[in-house]
Amino acid sequence: MTLMTTPQLLSPLSIRGREFRNRVIMGSMHTGLEDSLDDIPKLAAYFKERAEGGVAAIVTGGYAPTLAGNLTPYGLPFDNEDISDAHRAVTSAVHDGGALAILQLLHSGRYGYHPMAKSASDTQSPISPFPASALTEEEIWDTINAYATAASYAARAGYDGVQIMGSEGYLINQFLAARTNSREDNWGGSVEKRQNFPVEIVKAVRAAVPDDFIVDYRISVLELVEDGQTQEEVFALASRLEEAGVDMFSSGIGWHEAKIPTIVTSVPRAAFTWATKALREHVSVPVVASNRINTADVAENVLADGHADFVSMARPLLADAQFVNRVAAGDAQLINHCIACNQACLDHTFSNKRSTCLVNPRACYETELVLGPTRTTKNVGVIGAGVAGLFAAEALAERGHKVTVFEAANRAGGQFQLAMRIPGKEEFVSTLTAVQERLKRADVYIEYGQRKTPEELLEQGFDEVIVATGVSPRIPKFEGVEDGLAGRLLDADGQGVQVITYADLISGKKQAGQAVAVIGAGGIGFDVAEFLLDAPVAQPGETASSATDASSEQDYVPHPQSIDEWRTQWGVVDSTDVVGNLGRPQPHKAPRQIVMLQRKTSSLGKGLGKTTGWVHRAAVLMGGALQVPGVSYEKVAKDGLHITVPSDSRALKYLFGGGDAGEQAAAKAAEAAAAEGQDRIAITLPVDTVVLCTGQESVRPEGWEPTAPEKSDDLSAEWASEGASSDASSNAAPEPASNTHDPRVHIIGGADVAAELDAKRAIRQAVETAAKI
Repeated sequence: MTLMTTPQLLSPLSIRGREFRNRVIMGSMHTGLEDSLDDIPKLAAYFKERAEGGVAAIVTGGYAPTLAGNLTPYGLPFDNEDISDAHRAVTSAVHDGGALAILQLLHSGRYGYHPMAKSASDTQSPISPFPASALTEEEIWDTINAYATAASYAARAGYDGVQIMGSEGYLINQFLAARTNSREDNWGGSVEKRQNFPVEIVKAVRAAVPDDFIVDYRISVLELVEDGQTQEEVFALASRLEEAGVDMFSSGIGWHEAKIPTIVTSVPRAAFTWATKALREHVSVPVVASNRINTADVAENVLADGHADFVSMARPLLADAQFVNRVAAGDAQLINHCIACNQACLDHTFSNKRSTCLVNPRACYETELVLGPTRTTKNVGVIGAGVAGLFAAEALAERGHKVTVFEAANRAGGQFQLAMRIPGKEEFVSTLTAVQERLKRADVYIEYGQRKTPEELLEQGFDEVIVATGVSPRIPKFEGVEDGLAGRLLDADGQGVQVITYADLISGKKQAGQAVAVIGAGGIGFDVAEFLLDAPVAQPGETASSATDASSEQDYVPHPQSIDEWRTQWGVVDSTDVVGNLGRPQPHKAPRQIVMLQRKTSSLGKGLGKTTGWVHRAAVLMGGALQVPGVSYEKVAKDGLHITVPSDSRALKYLFGGGDAGEQAAAKAAEAAAAEGQDRIAITLPVDTVVLCTGQESVRPEGWEPTAPEKSDDLSAEWASEGASSDASSNAAPEPASNTHDPRVHIIGGADVAAELDAKRAIRQAVETAAKI
């Protein structure tokens, strides 16, 4: 990360007499703590920590103005004195921390996950099982008045303003777009009439609140859906809203049902601020940029380049509540950066779970996962410098323990060293560099090249030992795998088939050839497929990378896509008159043939992240990879990978070459199988490389085995392809490793459970363990 001064980021700005002490706003994010008054103390503690961390203002998660506007049946509309009074604890906590408090008002519209859903017209969202009915004229005015009432209750609670959610496909956005508004009355039928609904809401809210109360409107600057608004329509709307009383505009990007990613880690940083800049040129009030702004230098550049007056960060402040304070102190290199994985935040939100953060498990658990000072300082040894070990060490040091980390390799990071080499996941490197810098500041040292056992450390005088030795790739047991790994399926000229693990491929120790079979379609299988979309093709006899020196591998990070390259791939255009700003996607095709295989008959990638899985599936498909479910693996031989697939497999014609010829060959093979009473067809894939993404096994010191043996991976075992990361683990997670040998030894992360390569669980377990020592 480039260290730089941040004069724009740290400069104050006043709106309606209320001072924003800098230009960083904590953006709205539903955490799950909004749905019960009993959780208000937790919500207040969560916000207070971010306010004390230096942000200028905090926008709450969305609160509905009406019962029908709830996202879920369990939500709490902001429509009465009880909830207003309860929120005084929230506003007091934010104000005590020195920040402004802004309540977001959000009506879900057809995104409501309940049968009461209402919208501009009778319609149903593709992401909700419940159809929405059209609001009547009377209901429209009742809803407008409900926004005003909710805003007045927000002022009563001590909020400094409200943010009216008018983007991301929620109710107001549904009125604005022809996609969801087929009305022919005063609320539809033309662009101007579709805009009447938000204009009347802003007028009503402005009239219901004090003069020094801020009205922020979250406006959809890019729709990214068919039959959405054009930018010209957005500019016209903004002018009307400013006249109606809006004090600032916050940028919203895309609808939740859009088929273009907007916040996942593969989206380039600040990818959409050009759209915010275009809006800024049409209004006279401050505007806020959002989406994929997660570092101090990116935020400063957005402001310095005139793209916005503020930057909004939501997930980055989940990851590090002290973000702004670190920047102000010149310690930006210590920031625990958001890696945009969504695994613990948005994936939880859309599963009705409390949000938290993969790299900061204390987020939203501030009152429960407490790292208070220890009563007795202990000497703690940590074996393993993967993320579990590193975060355990940091939490232990924060509590006041003396900590030393021992790592067998010559670099830290473990599986994150692989993750950061996946295109679109380059930001994982920031997690490693920052946590190591924070450990240095805490006088925690990592001793490399040290393969220690718990017994050795206890004998050396350590009071407690944490074992975080991680995982190694699991090797499936079918014919030819061991020979392929050993290079015995290659002739003297390098012709034949090589078998390599995902770890050797991604680390650069081995390279893949022109035709590659990826065995396993969990998270790692998709990571490997995306890696292969750009990785260089090894020629026969050149399967080993020239960069096999571990010291050179440590600093390697692939070059991320530029914004222009990314927009070209996904078909995002900047023409102001194009509906939804949608163009023709022009994806990059892989330099090799890739076929992804899994044993299960379900769709590949079905078990990937709830909010990110579709992006990975789409990227691999756009790259031309063939996906085949229902595979049985027979053997690897010099002529390729021998498999059988169901005779009705949808991939069959492509396995036979595609086109008319492939379809005819597939039909003949299916007929021949049926004639013999078989429902499967044997195929030999003429590949030169087989990559094993078949799960992981825990790496533990000798003698520290699970209390129940792990299931063997024989041909009869069902390889788990729906898990977060593996396609060849046992049916169920193994039992946690036994620590009955000595209660002073704690086994965490992948060393504990390897059934899913789960950094979220590993880091949380690390911090929770540290909190108990």
